[in-house]
Amino acid sequence: DDAVTTNKNYSLSRGNHVCDDPVLEADDIPREDGGVQAILELLCTLGAAQKLLCQFRCREALQIFHQLPFQQFNTGWVQHQVGRAYFEMADYQNSKRALETMQRVEPHRMKGLEVLSTTLWHLKKEVELSDLAQRAVDFDRMAPESWCVVGNCFSLQKEHETALTFFRRSIQVDSSFTYSYTLSGHEYVSNEDFDKAVSCYRDAIRTDGCGRHYNAWYGLGAIYFRQEKYDLAEYHFQKALTINPQSSVLHCHLGMAQYANGKPYEALDTLEGAFQLDPHNAQARYQRATILMSLNRPQQALLEFEKVRDAAPREASVHFAMGRVLKRLGRPEQAMRCFLIALDLDPKDNNLIKSAMDRLDEPDIEEDVSAF
Repeated sequence: DDAVTTNKNYSLSRGNHVCDDPVLEADDIPREDGGVQAILELLCTLGAAQKLLCQFRCREALQIFHQLPFQQFNTGWVQHQVGRAYFEMADYQNSKRALETMQRVEPHRMKGLEVLSTTLWHLKKEVELSDLAQRAVDFDRMAPESWCVVGNCFSLQKEHETALTFFRRSIQVDSSFTYSYTLSGHEYVSNEDFDKAVSCYRDAIRTDGCGRHYNAWYGLGAIYFRQEKYDLAEYHFQKALTINPQSSVLHCHLGMAQYANGKPYEALDTLEGAFQLDPHNAQARYQRATILMSLNRPQQALLEFEKVRDAAPREASVHFAMGRVLKRLGRPEQAMRCFLIALDLDPKDNNLIKSAMDRLDEPDIEEDVSAF
């Protein structure tokens, strides 16, 4: 009897509910007005959408969420997931709209406020972020999300040390709150304190129970890239991309690391993946043009730079790079025009631009068009 009792207690603790009642077959469950079937269908729909979101297949997840009945779609949990999906797609306006709806229908919900605060940070909404921080702290000072919101508020105002104080407070409240470690890493990077940033990103990876926090892997890759440790940068960008293969931005950064690591053809293949995910990724197109120039394919590079210029007409570095490409193609007049536009857009770098203009009639040499 003691053995039986022990086995029953163990099963309960593991989630297997042992009871003496006969097991009900599916056909024995009452289905008044189809209620059970409706609940099962709802749970299947939510589960399918959540699975896609965990795989960062955000567009597909959103399609499923939008199939929900209005009374289910307009709940705090669903709006939180919708806001996350838009956030991962860098669609910050729609993310803000969904997360504000989450707040409206569930005013006391703390989960999701950290995503809303980062969304407002990206949109540079200082007043709204400050208001959110005040309300969050007033409501629950023991929630890690509250202090995370406050940290983002000071980060937007470039007060990095103060932001770090509040991110540390968030971690004190809940040492398993992964996002605050990552945001602390970002702040240390802003202060160019890379050793502490690396420590924060590693803490984020350590505390992330599900192994899906690609942001910290990306942060480590970005630091190693700045330190010209291209092998390590490539490794960490690849790890981030393994977790979130749907990110055009991650493809772009991995391509940059591969090119810097002496792998131009692999880099071109990786950047092609970035275009498939986001044809409007101007940074990836700029990097591809730079690589094409290094492979002595200036005509193809010029076509890419022209598309980048159309997307970002006031970016001085693009006009400067175009000028160098046109010089190599033997079109000095057009090159001079590009250099003059670059000089007009960014007078601070006039020495570099004027030097290129002075050498316009000299024989072309191998130059890194990204040196601007």
